[in-house]
Amino acid sequence: MRRAFLKLLIGLMAVLPLTAASSDQAPVISRISESGTLRVGMSAGQPPFNVTSRDGKIIGLDVDLAGLLASALGVELKIVEMPFADLLTALESGDVDLVISGLTATLQRNMRAAFVGPYHITGKSILARSETIAALQSDGLNKGDLKIAALRGSTSEDFVKLRAPEAQLTVTDTYDTAIDLLLADKVDLFVADASIIQLSQLRWPDAGLVSSRKPLTIEPIGVAVPAGDPLMLNLVENYVDALIASGALERLRKKWFESGAWLMQLP
Repeated sequence: MRRAFLKLLIGLMAVLPLTAASSDQAPVISRISESGTLRVGMSAGQPPFNVTSRDGKIIGLDVDLAGLLASALGVELKIVEMPFADLLTALESGDVDLVISGLTATLQRNMRAAFVGPYHITGKSILARSETIAALQSDGLNKGDLKIAALRGSTSEDFVKLRAPEAQLTVTDTYDTAIDLLLADKVDLFVADASIIQLSQLRWPDAGLVSSRKPLTIEPIGVAVPAGDPLMLNLVENYVDALIASGALERLRKKWFESGAWLMQLP
């Protein structure tokens, strides 16, 4: 897959070499060219997008995606791990060159960074005990005694604040922390992207957890690119288009969303 994709990108790289623009015209591209490194921000706690394996290695669809881009550019990949809520700030400050971390493109985020994609489309879903799901069908989410967990700085947190302002919201830095709270009955339900919810059910099949039948929203997941570098934006757009055209993105999706083989690498 990597070899075929790199061949497809040769033409794209020929028309937009890293050394073609000055640092004023393309500050991010120039920085990558000079350092020989592509720094990509990830939370390392959003399986199957990105997660830390048993041996301490960060794996996931986002890691493979970033690796293909770095290979196409002929530079080393450096994954910069940080809490999800800090990713866009790091992009704005220049601490990372891109953010690839299951990040939904929203109006507010698009005022801070450009987004390329989407490379995945998902929607909000709910994970809870079966009796809780049954009660939600009649009572809804907006109840003062309902305890809800969501990832800090995510659209899931925004969703809960908008749809259930009276509920007791607990924000966590990782999905696993939210799941631990749910399994310990410290929260009643967990709100996250549908793909994350489905994965959680696969990881804990005997926990009696069920999900909402249909996604509650539609959300495009994209690559966040720093504002102020249109050539970098153009380069990543070409890359993602090539990834789709080559079929590589579909193969990554099947690897991380349909096959559970990689689950054996988790702690």
